[in-house]
Amino acid sequence: MTKSRVGRSLIRPCLFLAVIVLIVLKLQMVWAINNPGPQSGSIGLEGTISSSPPSRGAVIAIPTNGSTFTSIPITVSGLCPSGLLVEVFDNNILVGSMVCSNGSYSIQIDLFNGQNTLVTNVYDALNQAGPSSNSVNVNFNSTQFSQFGTQLTLSSAYAEKGAPPGIQLNWPIVINGGTAPYALSVDWGDNSSTDLISEANAGAVNLTHTYRSAGIYTITIRATDKNGETAFLQLVGQATGAIQSNSKNTNAATTTKEEIQWWPAVALLPLIFIAFWAGTKHELDVIHKRYSGNS
Repeated sequence: MTKSRVGRSLIRPCLFLAVIVLIVLKLQMVWAINNPGPQSGSIGLEGTISSSPPSRGAVIAIPTNGSTFTSIPITVSGLCPSGLLVEVFDNNILVGSMVCSNGSYSIQIDLFNGQNTLVTNVYDALNQAGPSSNSVNVNFNSTQFSQFGTQLTLSSAYAEKGAPPGIQLNWPIVINGGTAPYALSVDWGDNSSTDLISEANAGAVNLTHTYRSAGIYTITIRATDKNGETAFLQLVGQATGAIQSNSKNTNAATTTKEEIQWWPAVALLPLIFIAFWAGTKHELDVIHKRYSGNS
């Protein structure tokens, strides 16, 4: 009879323990719902750590000072710090650019008729300039200039421009001089078909292209006017970020990873055992008193 009473009395603390466990699990579920992990469509923060500007610039090795040319484009090459953007300036005007690779660069540029002063500048990812290169003076004797009286040139305010893969890149350039109309060919450097563009007048032209893969590309722009005079411009295009999907499946489901956080339950375990011990001790005390009374 006493053992039966003890068994029935222990049911209460067990039920009490079960209720506590259910409460803890419920609290844990509520916490998980109110504190979800990263999901599709969440916003991430991206920062740039400041650094010192480049301490070393590029060097012009070719052409040599005092060289004379009768045809264009010519090649400007030399040494440079790898990974930096190298820009070539002719008489303080941007005429070409590329990203330094393996410690060297080679850029094709046009020259102005007469004397040309060539200088290169380097820039890091934060657009901080390094020291300017040595200055090289060369001459260009244009037979076309003397024949038609005006030289055809291409210019751009941007040495480097980029957009994420799958997003259209817009690049404004300017056609100067020459005799209209003009024919433009643009090689975007990604093995895509060359763009062929006809322009009736000199002035601003907006070039557009969409890169499919992330990377750095050498853009080559050529212009030819009515008289066959040519101009050349080499620039750097960047496709930044992840490759975008071209999938047409608009009904695809978004998968969300849920992670159960167990720390609330773990933190309450000591309280559960204390409550269980206290409840059991109380019931045993009650049974003991009843048993003593019946005796």
